[in-house]
Amino acid sequence: MRQIVLTPAAGKRLIAKATARHPAVLAALQSGTVVVVAGTTNGYVAEEILGDLGQLEGFTRNRFFRGITLPPSQPTTEAGRLSDESPFPGDVVIVEGTWDRGKTIFDVADGLKEGDVVLKGANAVDLSSRRAAVLIGDPQGGTIMQAVKAVIGRRVNLIVPVGVEKRVTGNLDDLAATLNAPGAQGPRLFPVPGEILTEIDAIPLITGATAKLVAGGGVCGAEGSVWIAVVGTPEQEESAAALLTQLSTEPPFAS
Repeated sequence: MRQIVLTPAAGKRLIAKATARHPAVLAALQSGTVVVVAGTTNGYVAEEILGDLGQLEGFTRNRFFRGITLPPSQPTTEAGRLSDESPFPGDVVIVEGTWDRGKTIFDVADGLKEGDVVLKGANAVDLSSRRAAVLIGDPQGGTIMQAVKAVIGRRVNLIVPVGVEKRVTGNLDDLAATLNAPGAQGPRLFPVPGEILTEIDAIPLITGATAKLVAGGGVCGAEGSVWIAVVGTPEQEESAAALLTQLSTEPPFAS
């Protein structure tokens, strides 16, 4: 058994590497459409997928998000956007392995079909029920509503890359009822019908070893970090340790 500490940034990179290897994503890259909806974790996901395709040139994680959570002292709009209103670069839409630049999920949602994949991040994850939820600032429901139309209407695959730093306790439906009640203030919360992919899922997908969350926290740049216990064959444990050592130098996220 190995114990490893992952910072939030290293966790995002780990999730991204696993998402790029997910069988449903690989299949859709071959003969379908993959939509990487802009978000902080999905910026890493887009980098990994586009890098594997040899199409990374022209992509940057800068402003690859719509809403963002910052320290309370840093100003954002009511919908969680940066107050400087920097231009939004769009989502990453990949059709049969080719990046269709300049498109967003709003452009392609109605044409998605079974076998296609939408990758959408989340703001809360319940590890026990393996469910995630998204904070919503848009009065029309934002990008998640576009994804849900395709998921429910046409069986499009929704995968939710989300770090365990966003873990919550309690029933997500109950939490949503509290935040969505008439008279409540702040963003709304929507539990999503998708497959979550956390660091705990990423390690077995890449190395074959199993992983457990055993502790969390840190200081001096390790705030939000998690302790992961990795168990497998000696080869699997060594592979996981080497991978996570490589990720340990991942710099903090910067907008």
